[in-house]
Amino acid sequence: MKKILVANRGEIALRVMRSCREMGIATVAVYSEADRNALFVRYADEAVCIGPPPSNKSYLDQKKIIEVAKKLGVDGIHPGYGFLSENSEFSAAVSKAGITFIGPSPEAMEMMGDKLSAKAAAKKYKIPMVPGSEGAIEDVTEGKKVALATGFPLLIKASAGGGGKGMRVVEKIEDFEEQMKMAVSEATSAFGNGAVFIEKYVTAPRHIEIQVLADNHGNIVFLFERECSIQRRHQKVIEEAPSSVLTPEIRERMGKCAVDVARACNYSGAGTVEFLLDENKDFYFLEMNTRLQVEHPVTEMISGIDLVKEQIKVARNEKLSFTQSDLKINGHSMEVRVYAEDPRNNFLPDIGKLVTYRRPQGTGVRVDDGFEEGMDIPIYYDPMIAKLVTWGKDREEAIKRMVRAIDEYQISGVETTLTFCRFVLEHEAFVSGNFDTNFINKYFKPEMLDVYDEQEAGIASIIGSAWMNAQKQKTGKLIETGGDASAWKTNRTRHD
Repeated sequence: MKKILVANRGEIALRVMRSCREMGIATVAVYSEADRNALFVRYADEAVCIGPPPSNKSYLDQKKIIEVAKKLGVDGIHPGYGFLSENSEFSAAVSKAGITFIGPSPEAMEMMGDKLSAKAAAKKYKIPMVPGSEGAIEDVTEGKKVALATGFPLLIKASAGGGGKGMRVVEKIEDFEEQMKMAVSEATSAFGNGAVFIEKYVTAPRHIEIQVLADNHGNIVFLFERECSIQRRHQKVIEEAPSSVLTPEIRERMGKCAVDVARACNYSGAGTVEFLLDENKDFYFLEMNTRLQVEHPVTEMISGIDLVKEQIKVARNEKLSFTQSDLKINGHSMEVRVYAEDPRNNFLPDIGKLVTYRRPQGTGVRVDDGFEEGMDIPIYYDPMIAKLVTWGKDREEAIKRMVRAIDEYQISGVETTLTFCRFVLEHEAFVSGNFDTNFINKYFKPEMLDVYDEQEAGIASIIGSAWMNAQKQKTGKLIETGGDASAWKTNRTRHD
């Protein structure tokens, strides 16, 4: 494999290209008109504009992407995550064109892409399931019967898709009919598939996922777990590896279940098996994501394995070069997703120009991004600016290093989630490990960030004054600051 086209954009396209370059593989970027000046476009060995900004006219245009790949003599296509990464039709079309799709087979994608068929496959290996319906619910009357048998509260969930779309929590039978109609409507609109099913609602769950890696020769390993319980709108904001609550015994059992799920669909490449963990540390299979995850860097940091390189090696039909017994957890890693969103306004996207953009640096800090100072955040795509990742010898050091990195991250021109992430990292519930997916509902109110910023500004002012006094003693002169205590205060409190 000498040339790979990356069918994606932004930080993940750049991240894939960097691994390709280390492997001596040339890269091709495809981009929309909105991304003409993007870093990943400039980094690639070749780059081709494939259409206007809307993703359905560019990054989702399967035919155009494959045409470019054939014209430039590409050997493989890496889909990143999002866009076409879990599209079985695209995977099949790539293979039909004589190009290697760097990911699982279309059949594995289809089986795991539908939550009901995924559950059916997992059930054959006796993997724990959340109580609920056996299959899709066709009508409200049938649904009510299942709901009463399952018990409240419960979840109505779309069979296709994810990201919280087509998902409704129902507290009592009187609300069931209305909520089911809304779930079906939302699922139809989002995924073109209105099938829904019912699950018991686990009231205080933790979201734990297991990274798996499989080759084409029957070898499957798991690279431990990621804790992804800090979420807004059912989407992750902070992830860490390993989880602070799993015992070695539970980790081993979950890992074995994840490997069995991969085996059930004859999986190949990198994938993630997601579980819910309840208050009693009982776990239940949730779904499988048949692609690289946004949060894969924390797994790389504790395992020493480059998952993108492994994906490429598997696509080249190589055997895994390591076994389960070779894998060990080394330290602890944190990731915060830096979104152009306003946490004071229900995390609504905040599009604009990055007037100031300076990355944190230093030991144990990794930034996966696709922007630089002066660039605009496009309105057409996901508003994630970067993934900020830290590593420490233990959880405490990883958290402290992340707080330091957030303080060093200078972004102005758009609101970001950095201040919110710092609030979470220093909250007693997070530090103690005593939290679940309800963290935001339990502990966060937007006005808390105003108090938080005032406290930070006060600390910065004290440090700034001490610095000025020290300088005065050295030079005998008062340092001009333009009316502010210090420039450090401006940098430290400007996370948005």
